[in-house]
Amino acid sequence: MRTIRGIIIISLVSLAQVSKAQELLTLEQAIGTALQNNYNIRLSRNDSASFALDNSYAYAGFLPRLNATVTKVWNVNAQKQELANGTKRDTSGLKSNNIQASINLNWTLFDGLRMFATRDKLAELERLGGLGVKEQVINTVALVVANYYGIVRQKQQLKAIVEQKSISEERVKLADKKLSVGLGAKPELLQAKVDLNAFIAAQYQQNTLIAQLKEQLNQLMGVEKEATYEVMDTIPINQDLTLDEVRNKLELTNPTLLITRKNIDIAKLTLKERKGDRWPVLNFNSAYNFNRLVNNTVINNFTPLFNRNLGFNYGFSLNVPILNFFNAKRLQEQAELDIRFQQILLDNQRTQINTQVNNAFKDYELQKRNLVLEEENVKLAQENVMIALERFKQGVSTFIELREAQFSLAEATNRLIAARYNSKLAEIELMRLKGEIVR
Repeated sequence: MRTIRGIIIISLVSLAQVSKAQELLTLEQAIGTALQNNYNIRLSRNDSASFALDNSYAYAGFLPRLNATVTKVWNVNAQKQELANGTKRDTSGLKSNNIQASINLNWTLFDGLRMFATRDKLAELERLGGLGVKEQVINTVALVVANYYGIVRQKQQLKAIVEQKSISEERVKLADKKLSVGLGAKPELLQAKVDLNAFIAAQYQQNTLIAQLKEQLNQLMGVEKEATYEVMDTIPINQDLTLDEVRNKLELTNPTLLITRKNIDIAKLTLKERKGDRWPVLNFNSAYNFNRLVNNTVINNFTPLFNRNLGFNYGFSLNVPILNFFNAKRLQEQAELDIRFQQILLDNQRTQINTQVNNAFKDYELQKRNLVLEEENVKLAQENVMIALERFKQGVSTFIELREAQFSLAEATNRLIAARYNSKLAEIELMRLKGEIVR
């Protein structure tokens, strides 16, 4: 008869041979693919590019505005005149054409420093876009890592099911052999077959679950293909994280807090823009005009057949706001309210993130303790199954004792796998809150 260790080794070797036929996808490859193809990251980068494009034209606010206009009009008139001396003139079909062209320059020299505030605001918006990309990248990487190790977890769960199925197969053989020599009972064989079928069904379900998780990972990576790859076998855990390490410079690395701080900076620049509305606006104006009139026929001897005017002018204009239904004051007060709102939002997010860090670290410590405990429990349960199986072979233990030992091992293995994965999730959450790319 094969021992329990031999059964497990054979099962794992056969499972590994199936996995070896598939391409291995490492975590680094999954993250790299997601950073390149993930739809949310691409959308965030597009928004950031829009801010960067606006900022690249920020200098245009200091340049003059130059516009040119050209018009040409054709006229066909009919005129009837009666003069004081009794002369009458009645003419139709009087044709003329008129060309007018002008180039106008308007240059704002002073607007209460509003143009400078707008320039700085565009630069801050570009930085805000960069922070948005960083936040999306960190959140996406955290999801990819959690999903990747979720597949690893279910893969380990599949191995545990295969091990339990092998033990059930051995139980069926032993029960059938005992029944054939008259030392066993048929209910033992039937129950062993029922347990074996349950593990076979669980294996089918586990394979489906792994395939579904791979499809989720494909979506996160932005890959449109069937999930034919294989993942790693282990879940590495950083056992050395400390609460002080995570909290260190948290406000300078957490993307959510950085975005809120940047929104405060933008709100302050908006206030400067609103204050600029209350100052006079000084403009330099200049124009070059061209006007040409051609009359084919005239009925008045003093009307020219051809007339052309060229002119250049320049000057200054000053627009002084005196009363505009208190609109400038209202907009300034609204900007001040927005600054206070952003500051309150920062305080609120700071407390929320501190709470999340504390809770995540407590969960991290709990799962590490559970991990140590469950590793010991699995070793004990494996030894207990080996002893129960040998005792059952020798006829000194009952079928029920062996079944209880087997299911005790299954439960211990499930708890160990869950503890590993939960420890990794807590580690991922701590790194995400800190604002670091997790692995």
